[in-house]
Amino acid sequence: MEPTHDAMVYIVDDDASVRESLAWLLRTRRLLSETFDSAEAFDARVSGQFAVRAPSCVLLDVRMAGLSGLAMFEKLIGYGLLPTLPVIFLTGHADVPTAVDAVKRGAFDFCEKPFSDNALVDRIEQALGLSAAALAQQNQSTSLQARLNGLTERERAVMRLVVGGMPNKLVADQLEISVRTVEVHRSRVFDKMGVKSAVELANLLRNV
Repeated sequence: MEPTHDAMVYIVDDDASVRESLAWLLRTRRLLSETFDSAEAFDARVSGQFAVRAPSCVLLDVRMAGLSGLAMFEKLIGYGLLPTLPVIFLTGHADVPTAVDAVKRGAFDFCEKPFSDNALVDRIEQALGLSAAALAQQNQSTSLQARLNGLTERERAVMRLVVGGMPNKLVADQLEISVRTVEVHRSRVFDKMGVKSAVELANLLRNV
């Protein structure tokens, strides 16, 4: 992925030297970052009304004083922030089994300390790409739902039958309205949903 100007990498590590070196590394790659000295501080940032608006990921140390990285990861799952906010665990050798288990639970990856700068940045950029794709899918779903919400009850009824492959005459019989009324509602449904055919509409609704 080509980093976007608003992509954000959250660095959560209780070691100041690690935070500073990672922030510097990301600056050299034209990536923005925010640093947190504890999972509690990061939790305060992402809890409540927080929403991922731009491609983002988290570099999360496994072992920290207080709230652990794994416990913070569980919170992120609970907040519904994955996969728009992929997590890359930073781990020492002793924590590798824990990190592997977290990947099975939905974490993006883990990098064992000391890590290769190039390899880490490659994984960060891939995580940001995943975040961008998840955000695009989320936005598409939100837009689709908004269009569905704009349909009247009668338009919804016509849409369900049209998507089922029923011709206008049978739709009219089923709903006890005229064929002309069906044609009007069908046209309005297509306009509101931004499609030109029943097939296109059916394909669109598969994402609901």
